[in-house]
Amino acid sequence: MTDFPWELKELEKRRLNIILEILEGREIIVIIDETGDPKKGKTTDYVKRQYIGNLGKIESGIVSVNAYGYCDGVTFTLESKVFKPKERLKEGDKYKTKPELAVEIIKELEESGFKIKRVVSDSLYGESHSNFISAVEELKIEYAVGIWSNHGVWLPKEAKVRANKWRRFEHIRWDGKQEDRYIREIVYGKKAQ
Repeated sequence: MTDFPWELKELEKRRLNIILEILEGREIIVIIDETGDPKKGKTTDYVKRQYIGNLGKIESGIVSVNAYGYCDGVTFTLESKVFKPKERLKEGDKYKTKPELAVEIIKELEESGFKIKRVVSDSLYGESHSNFISAVEELKIEYAVGIWSNHGVWLPKEAKVRANKWRRFEHIRWDGKQEDRYIREIVYGKKAQ
């Protein structure tokens, strides 16, 4: 792998162009999430003790922000960017938060020709108004994001708010244990189809 004959950026561009051809102009839903891999030591670039979502705890590891597409019942990988912690930046690197990386990915996908109907993400992005929500709104893309129950949201005066009842569901943790969690949908404005 260290002596591969192709250029990574060119290979990524070709892969995305194939996906665009298959989509034939259809709109997609973009799913934003981050994932991490535990790593021992610090020889791999950008490894730090940080929250690794798929482990559900803080560990030494590397984290990436990922975009997946969803169309006609099929989910597919679009793009990912490595999160570079401030403490591990190399010369020439610029620190960007995970929400900023997500917006960068969304803009690049649009510039590549993807027609994005909606963006969905968890509370990390849903609670980042200044550097995620506002950017998605500026791009005029619908969004559905998670927020914690203690997170406030300012709504326009004319916005209609609907909330369904809290419902219990079983969550399987990273360690295999099950726990009860509760979810509630609160919709302001028009409910997306």
